[in-house]
Amino acid sequence: MTPASSPITSHFRGKLTTQVRRVLPVYILLIVVFLLLTNVHFVTAPIRAAHKYKRELKYQKPLISTQGTVIPRKIWQTWKTNPLSFEQRDSDTAKTWPAKNPGYQYEVLTDDNAVEYVRWHYGPRGFNRPDIVKLYEELNITIVKADLLRYLVIYAEGGVYADIDVECLRPISRFIPERYNEEEVDMIIGVEIDEPAFAEHPILGSKCKSFCQWTFAAKPGLPVMMRLIENIQEWLDDLSHRKGVPISKLQLDFNEVISGTGPSAFTEAVLQQMTAQNPGRKPVTWDWFHNLAESRLVNGILVLNVEAFAAGQGHSDSGNHDSRGALIKHHYHASGWPTLHPRLNHPMYGEVEKCNWKPECVAEWDKNVAEWDTFSKEEQDKRLATKPKD
Repeated sequence: MTPASSPITSHFRGKLTTQVRRVLPVYILLIVVFLLLTNVHFVTAPIRAAHKYKRELKYQKPLISTQGTVIPRKIWQTWKTNPLSFEQRDSDTAKTWPAKNPGYQYEVLTDDNAVEYVRWHYGPRGFNRPDIVKLYEELNITIVKADLLRYLVIYAEGGVYADIDVECLRPISRFIPERYNEEEVDMIIGVEIDEPAFAEHPILGSKCKSFCQWTFAAKPGLPVMMRLIENIQEWLDDLSHRKGVPISKLQLDFNEVISGTGPSAFTEAVLQQMTAQNPGRKPVTWDWFHNLAESRLVNGILVLNVEAFAAGQGHSDSGNHDSRGALIKHHYHASGWPTLHPRLNHPMYGEVEKCNWKPECVAEWDKNVAEWDTFSKEEQDKRLATKPKD
């Protein structure tokens, strides 16, 4: 038989129950807030998915009508200094653009005026995209800012973009073959790397199929350019979250630059947009451009073969600069950025990229690296000690 509770015990239990009822909602709220803060990326997934869907709808049509228009007669380049301060080699290549294209306006954006340009065109007086302005201002990685700037410029005003170390070999009027109606061409790009046989390679796979972004041309306001810009924005935000540092503190390796803002990112956005504008959303894949003999126009985007913008590379059947099909020449003297962003460099066998896509060389590199992993630490050190100096 259970003894009866005393009045004091009953009163204490009643008071305790009342206090619990009062503080319980607070504890529950704190737990919910804690779970939200620690799983914010997961919790916001549906919101991000809805945002992505809205973005996709926005990419279905250009900001302004492109019907009956042509790519603006304007040449853009970006560099550290203004043309009056160019080194001789930069001046020599830059001068070829206005010389070969006297009917075109020529402009160089520099480190001194690029931020103001972005603020003007993407601030309240322009597209009113403070998020894009903030992103550009926060970035401290030179090559990423350079990549993003070219996309922002061409979206805002259109025209022809060329890296400072790119020489113009033929007039821009030759960029569009005679069989096409110029008004139907919204964008002009060229193949850079066409080596799909390496698609499954752990290092080369992400770079083996790409369009060139050291030179391209487009009408202003194209969805493909805003798609690319917002892809980069989303990628940087995600990378900042995963690495646990603000965008201003990000440090990237070579592959991250290529895939995030460089040729791989450029190529992905172009293929996505071609598919979005394709009847029935039939996927547009690299197969459409593999071994491209001349050119192909897909939903307003004109793709030139590898010889047009990337001749003389020694791979991808790129031909040489003496051919009639070579339109530009990339000298690479301004392309020192890879030295600032490490890529996989085997202590004994170096970088596989030095094989320049030669199958025998890549196969030998892969074989040597696989064999290296079977050696003991002592054997590895012994071989490194006898390695010839570069």
